[in-house]
This record gives sequence, C-alpha cells and structure tokens, in this order.
Amino acid sequence: MTTKKKPKVYVTRKLPDAVETRMRELFDAELNIDDRPRTKDELIEAVRSVDVLVPTVTDRIDAEVIDEAGPQMKLIASFSNGTDHIDVEAAARRGITVTNTPNVLTEDTADMTMALILAVPRRLAEGARVLTDNPGEWAGWSPTWMLGRRIHGKRIGIVGMGRIGTAVARRAKAFGLSIHYHNRKRVNPATEDELEATYWDSLDQMLARVDIVSVNCPSTPATYHLISARRLALLQPTSYIVNTARGDVIDETALIKILREGKIAGAGLDVFENEPAVNPKLVKLANEGKVVILPHMSSATLEGRIDMGDKVIINIRTFIDGHRPPNRVLPFR
Repeated sequence: MTTKKKPKVYVTRKLPDAVETRMRELFDAELNIDDRPRTKDELIEAVRSVDVLVPTVTDRIDAEVIDEAGPQMKLIASFSNGTDHIDVEAAARRGITVTNTPNVLTEDTADMTMALILAVPRRLAEGARVLTDNPGEWAGWSPTWMLGRRIHGKRIGIVGMGRIGTAVARRAKAFGLSIHYHNRKRVNPATEDELEATYWDSLDQMLARVDIVSVNCPSTPATYHLISARRLALLQPTSYIVNTARGDVIDETALIKILREGKIAGAGLDVFENEPAVNPKLVKLANEGKVVILPHMSSATLEGRIDMGDKVIINIRTFIDGHRPPNRVLPFR
C-alpha cells in the first residue's frame, strides 16, 4: 500500500504555533521560523518548485512572480482577507487558483475601528503620553484641560457597508451615533431598519454631512484614492476620519495637507498607503495630537489568526482533494 505524497507548501511568514503544527502534520510545509519577509527572488525560487504558496499581505505576488511558477503550482492560498497583494488575473491566466480567508476578522476589525472612533475625538493617545512621557509634570485634574469631543449624538458615515462596515455600524449605534452609509448597493431592509441607517447613493453628499467617516471598503482599482483630495475637502472642519481598511483608499498626501491646515479635526489610521513605510509627516501629526496611528493591528488577535490559518488549511485540503475550495477569489471585473 502506497502512502499519498503530501503537497509541498511554502509559507512566507511565521504563523501561530497551532497553525504551523497542523500544516506540518498535513503537508510538506516549509515554514518561516524567523518571520523575515521574503524577498522577490526568494518568492520566485519558491514558486518554481512548490505545489502551494501561502503568502500574506506583506508579499507582492505580482505577474512577474506568478509567471515564474512551475507547472506543479496550482494554488495560492493567501493568509489574508484582502487579495490586493496578489495579481489574481495573472494567476487565472496561468490556471492558478487563488483563495483568501474571509469572515474571520470582522469582529476584531470592527472592535479596533470603534476604538479609533473613540480615541481620536477623546484624545486618548495624547492623554496616555502625558503620563508616560512626562509623568512628573501632570498637575492633576482641571475643568478645561484635555477637552475632547463627545461622540454620542453625532453622525457616522460608513464607506463600505459589507460585513465589517455593518459590524462597525452596530457598535456605533450602541454608542449613540446616527448611522449613515455609502455602498455600491443598499443593504437589505431588515439590516437598515435594525440600524436605523440612512443610505446615500452619493458619497460626496454623505461626506459633507457626517461628523465621523469610517472607511471599511476593500482595496480595488475602483476604490484607489476613493477618498480623494476633492472629497476630503467636503468634510466639515469638526469632522474625523478613521481608516482600518487599506491605506490606498485615502489619498494620504491630501489627508496630511488638510490635517496640517486644520480643515478637519483629526484622523485615526491603522493602515497606510506605502506600508510598511509610514510618512514622517503623519508621525509628526501624531506627536502633535492631530492623528492616532497604529501599526496595522486591527485584526491582530490570536483567535483571529488561528481562524485564518484554519481557513488556509481547509482551502488547501479541499483543493488537493480535487474539489473547489470554499474561499476561491475570482479576478476583479
């Protein structure tokens, strides 16, 4: 009796121990023990010999990498929700299936979005720095010191009312915010009624009328710089913008400009246009208390990462067994 050969799987970054252990049990898995980001040359070398590539959002799997894939590589099982780091069309041309890990980061990302919605108007990062940077200089409570802005009773405009946007809306409603949203299409009436949400088919009109903007749409060619300089200029001077989606949805240069000029009240960013690089001007604005910046950690929970790994494994096993994987990603049309 012959033993079925395990598929050769190349994992580009270190994953939680429980996920890596299961991968080694099921596959001939090459792991990244030191978590060093792989270079393009290393990725090309890998795809020439492996059956399955497991990249993350830090890897650029572009047409150049995909075109170097050997004939045996038929699956890119991404450890990610988004797939903007993969040239899905190039993969389709080579007959390579692409999968992702949707539906497991919704609650974690929505939690962090709500944290930023609270942190920016209430000046939480500034307040924390007072005690950590100069602990001896705090003179105590004062009626007019560190005044922020109340969020209860304000209007939030959600850009992208998918799973995460809807989860943000539920949290925001519980904090007393009035829900407004822009989406490619309206959500179902039951959800709209539950949230008492106002739908805007015009993004421009919504942006001009809300107090807080939450960006929760995916990164696609259609959403690149969706929040452009022109649209940022529509925001009220007392408004805030929060982004936990993808950095390139907002024109970062334009955002920095209006923050410097005081044309909006502040911003909370977990993602950046040129990650992992962070514009020094944003860091300066953060030090001045005009923006709260986080290192792309909105989905960073142990439970979420293990759930992602489980989905990667299910996608690989299903594909290897000759079936269509449950989380297949098709080229954007």
